[in-house]
Amino acid sequence: MKTAVWLALVSCAAALAQQPRVENARMETRAVAGGLDSTFRGIVAAQSSPAWIGYSVPMIAGEHQMCCWNNNVMCGCSLEPRNGDQSFTVSNNQTVKLEGPRELVVLFRVESHQTGKIRTFTPECNLDAGGLPFIWLTGVTAPDSIRLLLTMAKDTAAGSHEQMRKSDGATAAIAMHADPSADPALEELAALSQPEQVRRQAIFWLGNARGQRGFEIVSRVVRGDPSDKIREHAVFALTQNKDPRALDVVASVAHNDKSPHVRGQALFWLAQRAGQKIAESAINDAIANDPETEVKKKAVFALTQIPGGDGVPLLIQVVRNNRNPEVRKQAMFWLGQSKDDRALAFIEELLK
Repeated sequence: MKTAVWLALVSCAAALAQQPRVENARMETRAVAGGLDSTFRGIVAAQSSPAWIGYSVPMIAGEHQMCCWNNNVMCGCSLEPRNGDQSFTVSNNQTVKLEGPRELVVLFRVESHQTGKIRTFTPECNLDAGGLPFIWLTGVTAPDSIRLLLTMAKDTAAGSHEQMRKSDGATAAIAMHADPSADPALEELAALSQPEQVRRQAIFWLGNARGQRGFEIVSRVVRGDPSDKIREHAVFALTQNKDPRALDVVASVAHNDKSPHVRGQALFWLAQRAGQKIAESAINDAIANDPETEVKKKAVFALTQIPGGDGVPLLIQVVRNNRNPEVRKQAMFWLGQSKDDRALAFIEELLK
């Protein structure tokens, strides 16, 4: 009997630990019955006045604290407008956690029988609900949550700013779910059939949050998508991915993509993100061999983005050896903008 009571108390404590700390709210807890979609839509259909609905699901690993910040200090978040301020000071001492959060809090603002904003937080964030009803759902599974959010992410028919923001919020929330069904959901949002804004958001989050599977999906996009804008965006998404192969794919794009603009952007991001060896190799190859002078000029600029001033000697080599006068002129311009002693010494040498 004691064991059963103890297990019940532990289970209750675990459930409460997933719930955010909410103040200034009319709290109500409801268990999901008949699936999340039907429970959620039933609440929305009955809710004419503003309210918040929320639940928690397991979250991807990593440092993903989602709250409001003031001078790098976490403070509380106001869900409703507070004289233009979205945050408020939390007077009690916050517990410092050595590990990242394991739960994602997903919140929906509903009014007039419709879903408006979608916001995500982590449980340690204090929330002010502005005096509105706050309905907390228990028993929500991650796959059910992803299916609900996927429907909202696709709901962009009206094309309004508010609708697109809701879609963006739903896509970001899907990406944070520690569930494998998030990957095909995001891949579906990145498909050619979706609006460009939806695709861009899905591609970003696949690269940023979905690890190896995200790398694989975005790599296919960057190699074969017909849209230059989408391939360019996919290049950036790959630079956010931790798979060790990601930057090799970006280097391949810098060499092979059909669009000069996309090749130039790939060079820029390589300089920002790649190790010196990968960046220098791709940039030097573009300066020497790319058929477009504009790409060569972007490659010269990319040398200025290599950390630690390591691109300065390469700029000097371009001025000394490159046969294209436009490229030499570009390299000389960026050397003139540099405060590096090696650049200044080289310019003095030329003046003499």
